[in-house]
Amino acid sequence: MAETKSTMRKPVFTKIDQLRPGTNGHNLVVKVVSSKMVLRKGRPDGPQVHQMRIAECLIGDETGTILFTARNEQVEMMKPETTVILRNAKIDMFKGSMRLAVDKWGRVEVTEPASFTVKEDNNLSLVEYELVNVVEE
Repeated sequence: MAETKSTMRKPVFTKIDQLRPGTNGHNLVVKVVSSKMVLRKGRPDGPQVHQMRIAECLIGDETGTILFTARNEQVEMMKPETTVILRNAKIDMFKGSMRLAVDKWGRVEVTEPASFTVKEDNNLSLVEYELVNVVEE
């Protein structure tokens, strides 16, 4: 069997102000500004009770901020003032506004504190979008 070396692609990191509705595969380095638990619900999954948790976290970089929906074990990592790397994040639309989320195909990792200051006056989650389907003839 021939040994083939697969080359890993270097991740391309984007900034918050470059995010657009309906896009995915984003890699970002962000700081957590605030975190608020919005749902905590236990559901019986066999012998132990599995608890589902969802938190809304305001995250940002030097270009702006956006709401991030943290689920289950992601909630513990999203503490205020923490710097995190989001890999393969996607944009979800919720009531016409953008939310960032990382599903099972992505990763959330805590990293060393970043040196940038979060630009809190440019919240992309406050921009309301109306998605229109265009029919080409």
